[in-house]
Amino acid sequence: MFQPIVDMQDGKLFAHEALVRCSRPDLANPLVLFERAVEAGCVGRLGRMIRDIAVPLSGRQPVFINVHPQELQEGWLVRPDDPIYAHDAEIYLEVTESVPLSHYALCLSVLREVRARGGIQLVVDDLGAGYSNLKRIADLEPQVVKLDRGLIMGVDQSPRQHQLVASVVRLCNDLNAMVVAEGIETEDEFSALRDTGAHYGQGFLFARPAYPMPAVTWPPSAPRPKVGSLSNEK
Repeated sequence: MFQPIVDMQDGKLFAHEALVRCSRPDLANPLVLFERAVEAGCVGRLGRMIRDIAVPLSGRQPVFINVHPQELQEGWLVRPDDPIYAHDAEIYLEVTESVPLSHYALCLSVLREVRARGGIQLVVDDLGAGYSNLKRIADLEPQVVKLDRGLIMGVDQSPRQHQLVASVVRLCNDLNAMVVAEGIETEDEFSALRDTGAHYGQGFLFARPAYPMPAVTWPPSAPRPKVGSLSNEK
């Protein structure tokens, strides 16, 4: 499934995030799916399968794709036939910040090799959840940082939380990283986050994950997709 990521200033579509969904009831939760993959020793193979499906379905649009930290140790991502290297638009690889990377030096080396091939951008995901090692941002030098829903929820109701988010956004700007605010669900959250300087937004306010790619449903003035290319499914 796909969910739009939009520009916080004009509501225009920036990219889509590809979100894995499994039809088997016992693996319907993506966290459970990857836990089972880790247990079975096939995280790299699963990640490659996901990219084989997600990249062609994204057409010629920029797409965010999650990469499990374990996969960086298995060598799949650096294979020259991986679909990310043939995509016609930018690929944003999301590495979750809330899961500590084991064998960190090796993972960092793999990420550098992938990015050196061009057209691949790195995203630190879930900043503000769990582990929250800010030094990871300085080490990885991501182009994009995604703020976890835990930082976003209620930001319109708490001046201190609003100030915290604004400070994180400024830090990311100082480190040359754009910011995506995840989990935006209300217009008040949107307004508060736009005031913090966050560059992009993602959440149910704009569209729920869907396939085919859903249209951006808010703000009402947001550009509509070409007929036949995207779906209005929510």
